Amino acid sequence: MMSKENSIRRIVNRNVDRLLVKEFLMKNTKKAGFGGLDIVRTPAGTKVTVTAERVGMVIGRRGKIINELQRRLNDEFTLPSPKLDVVEVETPALNAQVMAEKIASAMERGWYYRRAGHSAAQNIMDAGARGVIITLAGKLTGSRNRTQKFILGHVKYCGETAERYMDKGYSVCVKKLGTIGVTVEIMRPGTRLPHEISIFSDEELANRAAAAAEAPAEEVKE
Repeated sequence: MMSKENSIRRIVNRNVDRLLVKEFLMKNTKKAGFGGLDIVRTPAGTKVTVTAERVGMVIGRRGKIINELQRRLNDEFTLPSPKLDVVEVETPALNAQVMAEKIASAMERGWYYRRAGHSAAQNIMDAGARGVIITLAGKLTGSRNRTQKFILGHVKYCGETAERYMDKGYSVCVKKLGTIGVTVEIMRPGTRLPHEISIFSDEELANRAAAAAEAPAEEVKE
């Protein structure tokens, strides 16, 4: 019984550590367009990979900023032998966290919430997403809290399909009236949902089989 409790405690502590590291790196790389964090345990220690829109702002001149972040990871957190790395966001408009930060920043600069939401949703769809949900919740226009959603394309709201196929990001906009939560959920381009199937005729099946059979021969010939 004690061993089981210790195992659960270790798992909880590990997840808490990962959350604290994410909050720390998100705060310190916000201006660089923080797009996500991946923490992987390796035989040599812990690989911490930050995804950012502007990699140069995370690295700094001659690596000054990333070296400082690396030092603080070693000194302030309990991750075993953390090694910090940074990679660039391939398509910012398809990264939910980046877009959530952009919407929050736009509203803080004075954009009307409808303009910010509609513009971001359209940019995401133009980048190739299958669908997007943008949720703004808080004091949008007055002293009372309200929620406004902007939905385009095909989306999933809950369940395993939403967890698997929807990329989710969250940010906070701070205005004079109060704070506004910004949630962006994007269904990735090319997503094939479980209920979506393709039906081929006998002729199409024969053509696909012939093409598959010829492919290895063509590779050998080349």
